Amino acid sequence: MLGRANYIALVGGGKQPKFPQNKLVLWDDAKQKAIITLEFRSLVRRVRLSRTRIVVALHNSIHVYAFSSPPHCLAAYETADNPLGLCCLGQRILVFPGRTPGQVQLVEIESGNVSIVPAHTSPLRALELSPDGEIVATASHNGTLIRIFSTRNCARIAELRRGVDQAAIFSLAISPSSTLLAVTSDKSTLHIFDLPYLHHQSTDAGGSGAATANSTASGSEEGSSQKWGMLGKIPMMPRVFSDVYSFTSAHFEIGDEPSRSTGRANSPSLAGFTTDLPGGQPSKGIIGWLSDERLVVIGSGHDGRWERFVVGQAKDGRRYCVRDGWKRYLGGV
Repeated sequence: MLGRANYIALVGGGKQPKFPQNKLVLWDDAKQKAIITLEFRSLVRRVRLSRTRIVVALHNSIHVYAFSSPPHCLAAYETADNPLGLCCLGQRILVFPGRTPGQVQLVEIESGNVSIVPAHTSPLRALELSPDGEIVATASHNGTLIRIFSTRNCARIAELRRGVDQAAIFSLAISPSSTLLAVTSDKSTLHIFDLPYLHHQSTDAGGSGAATANSTASGSEEGSSQKWGMLGKIPMMPRVFSDVYSFTSAHFEIGDEPSRSTGRANSPSLAGFTTDLPGGQPSKGIIGWLSDERLVVIGSGHDGRWERFVVGQAKDGRRYCVRDGWKRYLGGV
């Protein structure tokens, strides 16, 4: 859906899809009719909309169209296998996987300039662009580290550790003020991290320039995000002891959803996928920020529910994340 406008992107799915899964239908809810239809040779994995662009993610490519009637294709980019349809669209930048697994492509919407970021050595599992478009968060199939990059100069400005064991990342979401990062995984845990604050140094009249990052006070090395305390300061200790962890976490319900279809659900490369792939599972752990202090975690399937969490600070200065409401929106059927 395009913000709070009346345009909705529809793609067929489920057991009895109303539309072909290789077709995008743009629906005008005010006029109660389809205004744009685009058809492709492969399944549509994801759609992103802005007031000027329609971005369609396929399994191995990204297609950018002008938001017009009829729409015309502005650009197409090749990607590595992208079964999750990873793609983020901001006001000035478009972010999606590169041609090589683990890489990220950043495209400036106005100029078309492309930058390549070698984010991970294994395929990407999650991508998230901050609301202000200044940083992008990435996670790989390993699910242990989340890396933060500046979209201005592609520099890595932070590396955050979710945990030591491998996990399937369900969702990454950055708060409205771009100061907090929320992460969910198949470990049934919601993690909250501090994000570094960017200072932009203008180098020309246009205001473009380098970006430098400073950690927030609560995310510094003296903060609670240093899980192992003094162990992280002992020389020659494994890096896992000095990495930055979440400053708080909370449990969310993942349910016990059986896999649909057969065969491919047991593949390590597809286990735990959050989109309705053949043999995959319904989406779980999808995060949405309501404000800088409140967020929801949504799961679909037979046990479809939303859970609301609050991020706060106790009298002793420690920050916490607690669940303060939930509801089964499918009525358990």
